[in-house]
Amino acid sequence: DTSDSLTESNPSSAVSTPIPTRQPVSPSSEAGLVLNSDTFVNLAQALDDSKGDIDSKLFLYLTPDYQWIPSSVYRYDDFFESVRIMASEGVAGKRLYIGEDVEDGHIFGLVNMAAFLAQSMKETIQYDACDENSWDLIGGKYPLSNACGQLGQSYQDYHCSDEEKHMECPVDPNMSITAVTHAKWYGAPGPLFCGPKTEYSFTGIWDHLYECNRPWANPPETCSVYEGQKAGKYDNSAPYANNAGRTDVEGCCWWGRGVIQTSGVCNFGKLNYYLGARAAADGRDSRYPTIDFCKDPEVICSSAEYKELKWIAGLFYWMESVQTYNVDGWDYLTELRSFVEGGMTGTSFIDAVSGIVNRGCHNPPCGTGELDGRMERSDNFNKVLDAFFGGVIPQVTAPITVTETSDTSDSLTESNPSSAVSTPIPTRQPVSPSSEAGLVLNSD
Repeated sequence: DTSDSLTESNPSSAVSTPIPTRQPVSPSSEAGLVLNSDTFVNLAQALDDSKGDIDSKLFLYLTPDYQWIPSSVYRYDDFFESVRIMASEGVAGKRLYIGEDVEDGHIFGLVNMAAFLAQSMKETIQYDACDENSWDLIGGKYPLSNACGQLGQSYQDYHCSDEEKHMECPVDPNMSITAVTHAKWYGAPGPLFCGPKTEYSFTGIWDHLYECNRPWANPPETCSVYEGQKAGKYDNSAPYANNAGRTDVEGCCWWGRGVIQTSGVCNFGKLNYYLGARAAADGRDSRYPTIDFCKDPEVICSSAEYKELKWIAGLFYWMESVQTYNVDGWDYLTELRSFVEGGMTGTSFIDAVSGIVNRGCHNPPCGTGELDGRMERSDNFNKVLDAFFGGVIPQVTAPITVTETSDTSDSLTESNPSSAVSTPIPTRQPVSPSSEAGLVLNSD
């Protein structure tokens, strides 16, 4: 048929993944104007031209056998659908930055996408995981209460500011959820889970050294917690605390999910408030009116109908925390433009972006410590740029911005670090009001 489709790289089969069904968009609406703009059309074409490389060279994960193969969780079609939604519709008045309204202005947007994907490849894609993995070792063991938070964190206590308090999710002590993805290395912990104390009065550990594949035992044992498991088991014989001292998993359903690991009651609450059931209940426009992110945060990873959600959650974070970042004179969009105009050289730009994502500041070490995975994130960034531009870095002129002048004439001032050049609007020929041109110009 005529619908676009994607064939996954799979040595044994070819799986056709149809483009998600889209709601019609009026060409004259704000979303329609974005989607029909030269900037978005060119960006979409460039991404589509790179689709094969994105799926086969960028969206890869490392298997337990140390082979890099295409991810089963993260695919181009779902990624592009999320870009389309967040660029045209956005959230809370914010939209995904797609570039500038100048010749080849979409290149600025592609670099924004490259920075986002560089972080995503490091955070989740390389693990083929949507749900947060249990990775915080305490005394050489993995506490099952890592679901509540790792490195001493408590996700259910990640509250919104007073101004946004009304958006956050309530903590339901009776909520019971099991993650749908997990790590896959030898003996890797099983999926995170949460539940009330009436179901789990306490929790123990994941014993990653346990040999579960013992058909000779009496009775015989198999590795059955998850598909492909080679070793390990849940051990609830005694309570074992995580880094924050928790031994239960009540109310602990707010672990990281999606491509940049959205976590905490505030972030899930904002998704629900702007995009989900809460928006619909309040009578506001809602992209996903039937999805309650507060009652089912796992929908980000489990939804077969809205596979783009794992990307939507990440882009929502990106738009709110990275694109708007402006601290101590370091402004994200200004630095992105400078990086592009300077020929896309050096690592200072991507290192700063990595610091924002990983540590919350552009110049780590800050309050939370050294930047984790600096080289990997930088290498990922270069890989994405190579995929987008074919190894040839394009030359882009500075964007043109409109400025006000002291008189009443309109003018354009080019962005130039050394001077501001006033360019008057060309002189116009007079037009008769009764001519065809005049009738058009004077029409409502």
